[in-house]
Parts: sequence; C-alpha cells; structure tokens
Amino acid sequence: MAAPLEGFLTDEQREVLKVATQNTEILSSSPKSPSWLTSEHQIKAPAGERAPNVGIAVRHVRRSHSGKFVKVKKDGGGGKGTWGKLLDTDGDTHIDRNDPNYDSGEEPYQLVGSAVSDPLDEYKRKVASIIDEYFTTGDVDLASSELRELGSSEYHPYFIKRLVSMAMDRHDKEKEMTSVLLSALYSDVISSTQIKQGFFMLLESADDLAVDILDTVEILALFIARAVVDDILPPAFVTRAKKSLPESSKGLQVLQTAEKSYLSAPHHAELVERRWGGSTHISVEEVKKKISDLLREYAESGDTSEACRCIRQLGVAFFHHEVVKRALVLAMEIRASEPLILKLLKEASEEGLISSSQMVKGFARLRESLDDLALDIPSAKSLFKSLVQLAVTDNWLDSSFVNSNGDVSVKEAEDDEKLRRYKEEITNIIHEYFLSDDIPELITSLEDLKSPEYNPVFLKKLITLAMDRKNREKEMASVLLSALHIEIFSTQDIVDGFTLLLESAEDTALDILDASNELALFLARAVIDDVLAPLNLEEIGNRLAPNCNGSETVHVAQSLIAARHAGERLLRCWGGGTGWAVEDAKDKIVKLLEEYETGGVVGEACQCIRDLGMPFFNHEVVKKALVMAMEKKNERMLDLLQECYSEGLITTNQMTKGFGRVKEGLDDLALDIPDAEDKFKVYYEHATVGGWLVPV
Repeated sequence: MAAPLEGFLTDEQREVLKVATQNTEILSSSPKSPSWLTSEHQIKAPAGERAPNVGIAVRHVRRSHSGKFVKVKKDGGGGKGTWGKLLDTDGDTHIDRNDPNYDSGEEPYQLVGSAVSDPLDEYKRKVASIIDEYFTTGDVDLASSELRELGSSEYHPYFIKRLVSMAMDRHDKEKEMTSVLLSALYSDVISSTQIKQGFFMLLESADDLAVDILDTVEILALFIARAVVDDILPPAFVTRAKKSLPESSKGLQVLQTAEKSYLSAPHHAELVERRWGGSTHISVEEVKKKISDLLREYAESGDTSEACRCIRQLGVAFFHHEVVKRALVLAMEIRASEPLILKLLKEASEEGLISSSQMVKGFARLRESLDDLALDIPSAKSLFKSLVQLAVTDNWLDSSFVNSNGDVSVKEAEDDEKLRRYKEEITNIIHEYFLSDDIPELITSLEDLKSPEYNPVFLKKLITLAMDRKNREKEMASVLLSALHIEIFSTQDIVDGFTLLLESAEDTALDILDASNELALFLARAVIDDVLAPLNLEEIGNRLAPNCNGSETVHVAQSLIAARHAGERLLRCWGGGTGWAVEDAKDKIVKLLEEYETGGVVGEACQCIRDLGMPFFNHEVVKKALVMAMEKKNERMLDLLQECYSEGLITTNQMTKGFGRVKEGLDDLALDIPDAEDKFKVYYEHATVGGWLVPV
C-alpha cells in the first residue's frame, strides 16, 4: 500500500489529534493540578470514543510517521517524527484586567475546603450543655423543655447515653438526678424504644467507659436496675440485651450484675431507689400513710388530676401496688366513693402512671387479705369480685387475673376458719413473748393450742413479725427457734416453716425492706445454732421454683455459712452472742476442761459449756477434750462428751466436726503424742458405738 501523501493524515492520526486537542483545552482552563495527577499513563481510546481519563492531565502516546511509538515532549512540543506543539502559546501569559476582552473566568482560582457539619455532632454538643446546666440547677422542667425545643428526636438515644455516662463520673447526687430526669422524660419527651436503645448503646460502650471509670460495671448495673424499678425499662430488656452482647464484653457483666445483685432474689427495689440518696427518704409506714391521706382527700374532692399528681410526686413507682390495694379497700369501706376510685385507677393505668404489673400486684395482695378484711367488711369478697369484673371489662386490669376456681368446699372453709383462729392466737402469743422474753410460758401457751400440725405456720409468723421489728426481737426469735427445736418442734417442722416463708418471700418484701437478706440471715443462723443441718438448706431449695426469690435467698444463706468465721459473725448478726473473741473462747474451754479433769463433776462441766453460749463452737470443746484425753491418758473426757450428747448440749453435727478436726491434725499430734493415731481410733469406735457420732 502506498504511503500517504505529504500533508495528509490517516484516520488513526486524525483521531489521536482530536483527543489531544480536547485534553489541551481542558488543561488550559483548569487550575494547576497536583504533581501526582500528572504522572505518565499509556491510554488507548477506541476509535470514535473519548478517552476514559478525560479531564486528567496525562501525557499521551503518539505515533511517528514511521509508525513507531514515541513520547511527546512537555506541552506537546516537537521531537523527531512529530508535528510540533498541538497548540502554540506564548511562554508566559499575563492577564490584563484593563483589557476590554478581560474575562474574570480566566483568573486562576483555588478550591477552598469547608467542613461539613454533622447534625449528630451538633446535637451532642448542645445536649452536653443542657446536661451540665441540669446538674447545676436541678430543674427537671427546664431540662425537659430545652430538650424538646432542641428537636432532633431521632437522636434521643444519644441523649440517654450522654446523660448516664456523664453522671457515672460524678457524685451520687448527679446519679440520682439522672434517674429522676429519665423518669420525668419517659413517655413525655423520650419514647420507651429510645430509652431501650440508649441503654443498649451504653452497654455496647461499657468496655470503653471502663477505661476511665473503674467501677463502670457496678454503676451501670445500678442505673439499669433503677430504670427497671422506675418502670422505664421492662425487665425483659435484660434478657434480650444479653443475647446481643459478646460473652467477653463488660456490657454482659453489667447485665449479670444488675440481674443477680438487684433484680433477683434480694428484691432490692426500695434499696435501689435509695442507693444514691433517693428522693423519698421516708419509711414504708410513712409512704402508706401518705397514700391513705391522698386517697381520702381525693374521695372528698373528686379531683383526679390532682390525685394523679400526688401519686407521681410520691416517687415510689415500685410501691404503686399499695395505692391500688388501699384504693380498693377505700371503695369497699365507703361505697359512695367506688365510682371515683375506679375512675382514678383507670386514668392512672391509661396514663402509664401505674403499670399493669403494679395493678395486678395490688389486686392480688387484696385478694390474699380478703379473709381478714371480711371481719370489718362482711361483704368484702363479693365486692372484690365486682371490682375485678369492672376493671377487666374496662381493660385496665389483665383478664388473666380473674380467678377461675370454683367455690371451696365446706371442709376447706372449716379448715380456713381453724387456721385463721390459730393465726390470731399465735400472733398474741408472739407479741407477749417479745415483751416478756419468757420462753417456758410461750411453749406452754403453744402446747395448749393443741395444733402441732400448724407448727410451720407458727415459725413463719414468728419470723415475719420479728423481721418487721428491731434487732432485739430478731435475736429473740432465733433463740426461741433453738428452744422450740429442743422442746416441741421437729426438724421437719422447721424445714416446712422456712419453706412457707421463702415461698412468700416476694410478698413479704413488699412490706419489709430488705426482707430477703433478713430471711437469709435467719436461715444461716438456724444452721449455726444446729436447728437446721446444711443438707436441710438443699432440701428447702429443692422445694422452691428455680430462680425464684426464695431460691436465691437459700443460696445467699449458704454463702453466709461458707464464709470464714461465719459462726462468730452470724451469732452476733443481731447483737446476740457473748461478744468474746475466738481466742478468749478457746481459753475458757481449756480452763473448764482442766477443771473437770481435776474435779470430775460432769454436771458442772456441762453447765459451763452451756454458759459459754456458743453452740456453733462446741466442736472446739470436742476437739480439745479428745486431745486432753490423749495427753492425760484420762478416759473421763469421753464420759463428758457422752453426757453432752445425751443432754443435747453438743449435737451430732458438732461432735462429728470435732472428731474431724482432730483427725486432720493427727500428724502434728503424733510429734508430741506418739500413739495419737491409735488412741483416736479407740475414741472413734467408742463414739460410733455410743451413737453420738456420724462416721467421718
């Protein structure tokens, strides 16, 4: 094929020239490009199409007339086989603003970067200011108003996170203020879903918070427990959130702490409410009186809004069941007030002031006390059924509450009447005991009732009444249990009585602050006093539903018993016991044994052991008596132990523990008493034959 004529271009050369011209036009009107944009590239464009890198300063590959690839010089200047510059320009150009053809668009320009404003960052900055101001002024209404005016309600979960995280690093005052503000904002400004989202964000960031706040797990667990107690977080939140957090995260530890320490067995609603110096600072009795006063005032005025405001102002959401109960009783006592009472409860339910769980609990507590109430209001049971029906019909009481059981039989009614009379009698007996401290008189009175089948009921009543009194009465109750166990109560009676107590632990906690901890102390003290054996605690725990309050209380009692020096501490938990140190007790034991070894008066020695008043420490008497028998080669000590067992002064449990401790120390004893092991075997066989020892 003939070469192309001079001055003519091939189609391929025309296409290359077209692309180069376009790129040059773009570069001539663009600002100076960074050096990294001007690197060399080999770009080929299909015929008839624009190069893919249009708009980028690149150097293109040209063909020479000979068909070889060559690199063009800067600005497309010549070179062998090229046609010179694509576009002839003067070396340096100067823009004259006085030129009639001056165009401002030809002026060089620079791109000025501006920060893009993030709405969330702006929201966080503003809420931080609102929170700081709230911590200073304590004005809930102002904080609520400012948050509402801020708008951006979709960011409210971040407000929850910021509020709580700021409070975590401050004093108890700010922590309490935070919980109060959350309760005030709930439903009105911040939705329940946003509350849950905010707390979940806190759980996710718990590991980061722990870097700056050492006790993050404990504090955040308290905030979650308080939110549940205040009814702004549902209890199910804890369970659901657990499934979404890694097992190794501190967020999961927070939920476990909140559930185990505050929301489970101990039932710490009242304590959580006051952990940071809560807003009520009043006793349960004072709260009950305030509730009664506001309900009676409402019955006279009929101002529902004012009554709701007063209920809200009490600040005891966990105690609203008492409002329900007392309102219903008032409706029964003053029949004319029934419409007003029903109106108040309905409105409180619809506003979310009284939660459905508190409403059901209030009705349930009244149902349990209908027998007592019927003494003053004969028609109490029929009136209660009527109130329940109206509440269910108006949809402010869960229909599942309705009791579907039929009428009780005549026999059951008679049994109920007998039990009711028995409870009245023992209540008087217990009150008299607390005044007189006369155990023999109480035992006589109890025997006169001739109802041994109700012994567990007596124990339940005794402990319940003691828990609502001072430490003196609690100590007297434990002492009485020991006496009853020796005289007229079997171990099974004690086990059944504590089972009854623990089955109703949740209801007891509604009226008695820290009831679960008190019950755990009574259980542990019963074991220390040998009224119960440790295995009996397992038996009681197996009778209870798993994970219930009573079951957790048993676990707490077992932990108390397992602690070091548990006996000494538990004996004095309510100010009881001798107050002696362990070393003092050991010295007294040695002295009384030495005196017995000299004089040989068994009755006197037994009385001295009894006077020690430390039954939990009688295993030390056994141990030292055995060691002294080995040292002195005097079998008289075995006679003393036999007598102590026969009188019930030293129990089998303590006897076994004493022998066990001697057995553990035989190697050391053998250094001073070469035949210690042989003698121990003889003493052990003697005790086993006598029946006062469980094989160790």
